Amino acid sequence: MSIEIKVNGRNYSVNTAPETSLLTVLRDHLGLTGSKYGCGEGECGACTVLVNGYSRRSCITKVGDLTNGQEVTTIEGLDRNGKLHPVQQAFLEAEAFQCAYCTVGMIMTTVAMLDAIPHPTDAQAIEFLNGNICRCGTYPRILRAVHLAADRMAKGGAR
Repeated sequence: MSIEIKVNGRNYSVNTAPETSLLTVLRDHLGLTGSKYGCGEGECGACTVLVNGYSRRSCITKVGDLTNGQEVTTIEGLDRNGKLHPVQQAFLEAEAFQCAYCTVGMIMTTVAMLDAIPHPTDAQAIEFLNGNICRCGTYPRILRAVHLAADRMAKGGAR
């Protein structure tokens, strides 16, 4: 079955079953490997993407559930003209990763959070990022990156 999907501003026609996970389509059909397979149950956050600006776990999102016009944004779609998104840049500068397996999910969730809450408190950031698991324990650096990105975006670094 051919399914139409819009990813990172481009339209694709993918031959797959509607119950195929969005993660499988992104990685295996479109070659967008930034989103990671972690738990396969939507609990770890490694596969997080944005759908119409809201964070979604792509491992449990069925591609057939994405109606026409829904925009999927992956980590590959955040940069513009070779320039990193302010959240990506903040994560680099704050060294908010160690093994980096969780980093994509943390970044994508942070982008959604900062769209909803431009200046989150630590408590708000922790609540919003709850469910994105970092086994390396870089949570203090992740919080630093969240606040750094929020400050930069408030000063005109947002797109």
